[in-house]
Amino acid sequence: MNKNILNLLLVAGFLLAITACKKEENRVIYKGGTEPVLTSPTAGPLVFVKENAEKNAVTFNWTNPNYMLSTGLSSQNVIYFIEIDTAGSNFTNPAKAEVAITSDLSKTFTVKELNTFLNAMDLAFGMAHQVEFRVKSTLANSSAPLYSNAVKMVITPYLDVAVPLPPTGKLYLTGSSTASGWTNNPPETQKFTQKSLTDYSIEIALIAGQVKFLSTPGNWQPQYGMVENKPGVLGANMGSGSDPKEIDIAASGTYLITVNFKTGRYTVEKK
Repeated sequence: MNKNILNLLLVAGFLLAITACKKEENRVIYKGGTEPVLTSPTAGPLVFVKENAEKNAVTFNWTNPNYMLSTGLSSQNVIYFIEIDTAGSNFTNPAKAEVAITSDLSKTFTVKELNTFLNAMDLAFGMAHQVEFRVKSTLANSSAPLYSNAVKMVITPYLDVAVPLPPTGKLYLTGSSTASGWTNNPPETQKFTQKSLTDYSIEIALIAGQVKFLSTPGNWQPQYGMVENKPGVLGANMGSGSDPKEIDIAASGTYLITVNFKTGRYTVEKK
């Protein structure tokens, strides 16, 4: 009886070993690839103007990274990203732009496209900036990233705000967190300070509740608030659409609120 059990165990072990070998033989292993080479026929410097918004600004081309697997050249779709950052930041800037491109080996940006990315990075308009571009390639699930060389250009962006500016040049705070409560005619004590053409801020005592921003005393529009499910992203109703969501104030205290119409972002910081 014991001899039969031993024989069965030996057979089972042998079958498991064969199965493991077959699995090892069938396993696909990433062997490597070649960093893409990024080039552009455009040298610059580039000076953007709004009148040329729809014209092509620059074209980038890059080489295939030729991903190699243990089964040979990868047949998986390669996903490319063009990263845009200020020179010297080494593509670590939290505000850098990243543009996804599926399979293609080139990308042409219009003036408006590139200008929008530079404005979102909060670069001063009307001034020349050194900007760097590179390509990142990946396989499925963002695996096996490879990075190209960086191409540097000098670009001067124009002002093109992400969210329409207050037509009055003024901004007021309203809502259940404020001393006035919800009103379309908030007092001067709830008026923001205009820091620049596109930047506003206010430091004010608030209670737990909600707030929004208004531009014209006596009117509910233009009205600014939060894009639904996107805290920190500024939404607007200039008079013909749906109102943005309220911005939550979690607890009573003194808050610094900033609004940037160029980037389309706001911050709420408890002091």
